[in-house]
Amino acid sequence: MLVLLLGTSSLVSAGSVPTAKPEEVGLSTERLQRIHELIQSYMDGGNFTGAVTLVARRGRIAHFEAQGLMDIDAKKPMTKDAIFRIMSMTKPVVGVSILMVMEEGKVRLSDPVSKFIPQFKDLKVAVSLPSPPPSPFAPPAPAPAEPRYYTVPANREITIRDLLTHTSGLVSGPVSNRENAKVARKKGETLAEYIPRLGAVPLEFQPGTQWAYSAQAGLDTLARIVEIVSGQDFDQFTRRRIFEPLGMKDTFFKPAEVPAPRTVTLYGKIPKGFQRQENPEFMDGAYFSGGGGLFTTAEDYLQFGQMLANGGQLNGKRLLSPRTVEMMRSVYAPDTLPGRSRGEGFGLSVRVINDSVAAGTALSTGCFGWSGIFGTHFWVDPKENVVAILMTQTMGFEITIDFETTVMQAIVD
Repeated sequence: MLVLLLGTSSLVSAGSVPTAKPEEVGLSTERLQRIHELIQSYMDGGNFTGAVTLVARRGRIAHFEAQGLMDIDAKKPMTKDAIFRIMSMTKPVVGVSILMVMEEGKVRLSDPVSKFIPQFKDLKVAVSLPSPPPSPFAPPAPAPAEPRYYTVPANREITIRDLLTHTSGLVSGPVSNRENAKVARKKGETLAEYIPRLGAVPLEFQPGTQWAYSAQAGLDTLARIVEIVSGQDFDQFTRRRIFEPLGMKDTFFKPAEVPAPRTVTLYGKIPKGFQRQENPEFMDGAYFSGGGGLFTTAEDYLQFGQMLANGGQLNGKRLLSPRTVEMMRSVYAPDTLPGRSRGEGFGLSVRVINDSVAAGTALSTGCFGWSGIFGTHFWVDPKENVVAILMTQTMGFEITIDFETTVMQAIVD
């Protein structure tokens, strides 16, 4: 009976991507059941309260399941149309937005950010100072509360490409994070009001010399550039140019627009279980964070992922050319760059597996995708023609590798 129910659940329609029996697209029904078992084992282990998983191959959905609870106190079961805060899985949406305006001739990857935001001209780079040696005649001094540094001029300006690949040094380490706090965004401020102040924050390193994650500032800056060159607020641009054409009816930047009954409760792990958490402070309806501002469902995000798998189009709506999607998933920050892991380069807003053996992953070489800090994850596998999505709502990445393996082992043809 369980096998029958799981097989049936995979055939529920999701958006405009059609469904299929697993065997029709080269997947094993029996092996796909291991996804259910994996999610259950992680829930039993106290990692999260519930999840939605979705796997499509050859443009058709073969697995789509909700497990666990979306709210503990209400004992509310997880549903397939549950809405999640996807945090950094917003970043590939920004990447597509930039590439769309690039195709229109409004930006180039090589453009300096200062071309659009003059405050980014003549940025400084922080150089950390070593701690003074302890005196043999005095008790050990406490560690300094703040990093000590001086600044030098940047060797070159940061570019659109630097921001897309996390090689800019913009708010991506201890010094820049501390200095960013001094110009922090105030509640109610927009991208237009806040982003120019980042020009006063020293970079963590010389542009292009390292890979270090700019969790919010880098992609927020790109979102602001999209606003400048398009003449639209970023939420309007994404809604009109991406979400509506792809049929992503349940994707939002503004919490007030998110249907509350379908929104998964956000939890943090504590020793005795889970603790309810509020939305991040920047999700206030005024700030459209490219670094992590979107709410969406698994089926909505599938439309986005399938568009990328199809080379930039879905159901006759073309967002990007195949060549531009190829650029997006190409390696711009190689795995030899300090900060990257072996076998994992970085493309234009997405992680790229450039050597699956070196990376120690079941994913194919050429896979690309990204994750969100509250437990969301997706990838597109061009070789196997797979799009896979995991949605949970508790901080952590423990399940990511196991989920990738479990999806890929179900491919039998």
